[in-house]
Amino acid sequence: MFSDKTITKCDLIGRIYTDNLNKLSGHHSVVQIPDQNRSPFRVENPAKTPRFAVRPVLFWAHLSIGVTAGLVILLMSVTGALLTYQRQLIAWSDRVPAARSPSAGATPLAMDELLARLAASPSHPTAPFSVAVRNDPAAPVVVSAGADVVLLINAYTGGVIGNGGALRPLFRTITDWHRWIGRAPGQARDIARSISGAANLAFFVLLVSGSYLWLPRVWSWRAVRPLVWFRWAGTARARHFNWHHVVALWCFVPLLVIIASGVVMSYGWANALVYRVAGETPPALQARPTADRPAVPHDPAPASSLSVDAAWNQAKGFAPADWETLTMRTPGLRDVAVTVTIDSGTGGQPQRRGQLTLDRATGTIVKWEPFSSNSPGRRLRTYLRFGHTGEVFGFAGQTIAGLASLGAVALGYTGLSLAIRRLRARV
Repeated sequence: MFSDKTITKCDLIGRIYTDNLNKLSGHHSVVQIPDQNRSPFRVENPAKTPRFAVRPVLFWAHLSIGVTAGLVILLMSVTGALLTYQRQLIAWSDRVPAARSPSAGATPLAMDELLARLAASPSHPTAPFSVAVRNDPAAPVVVSAGADVVLLINAYTGGVIGNGGALRPLFRTITDWHRWIGRAPGQARDIARSISGAANLAFFVLLVSGSYLWLPRVWSWRAVRPLVWFRWAGTARARHFNWHHVVALWCFVPLLVIIASGVVMSYGWANALVYRVAGETPPALQARPTADRPAVPHDPAPASSLSVDAAWNQAKGFAPADWETLTMRTPGLRDVAVTVTIDSGTGGQPQRRGQLTLDRATGTIVKWEPFSSNSPGRRLRTYLRFGHTGEVFGFAGQTIAGLASLGAVALGYTGLSLAIRRLRARV
């Protein structure tokens, strides 16, 4: 009698012979041997049959994506951390002694006089440009004509006292590396933008897949403890494993907001999805003016008055007592209206900002557009823009975003370290 647990060569030949004989005889068993109806290739213990496992597949996908996009993600994380307090540092650097009042009791120049003295300066920027006045007597007036042309003006004399300070070019360079992996014009910038956008999307996939891989196989304090707090003992691999999981846990929520908002800013489909979630139709992309399609002026007739004093003074009177910055976009010769942005926050809090439109000649208020007047989709999109930097929640939000960016640096470093060690072990 043959054993049920052992299939010998004789068993195999006998079963094949019996199967063929049964087929010829109309499936009537002529010869009986143990387990003749069982396939000789069947695994004896079904409980030990290997099944498809999600965790190993997800782990290797996580590792492969991390190795592929890790360096770009690490670059964006480092530059993001360096940009944490950009606004505060620039405002601090602008407070130079030359911006102060030349004498006690001096009053700032009227806006018309300030613009007239700026026009007579060799450094006069090409119109249109913006004029930002802070609610600080020791702060200069900041004139901006794009990202590359920034002038600091003494509010009392109208003299140019600087070309944007030392920190603006530095932060501009860091921003270029953060967004475009350097500062390259034309097609090279588009390629770099695509790479950074793909890395941002890959980071989102890593964060989501990593949250599943973080879950312990057995829920017990002994299994969870190494995943929730830092351990400094053990080998380098053990420390990096611990740090990778602990940082991922504590930085998960802020990183989810930072990365998701980055995806929205990188891809048109993600931007459109924000509006659809809010129940709106995504806005159509506006074509930029080109040589063969110039911008059409709003009003072909020249304005009756070129003065902006009435509108500016009315805007200052309309602003709340706690306003921080008033920013006026200089009108053109044919513009009959003046727009002034009133900001009562840090500059990155859209909920504390609104736009006032005034008649240029009389200063009459034409329209007031607070943040709440925007559509739900527009508000959500703007929240995501400044949620990316944490500025929407003020200084505390910036600090949390900065710490999360440092956490992303740690995740990138420890993740690449663990991946290299694993790949070396397999080789």
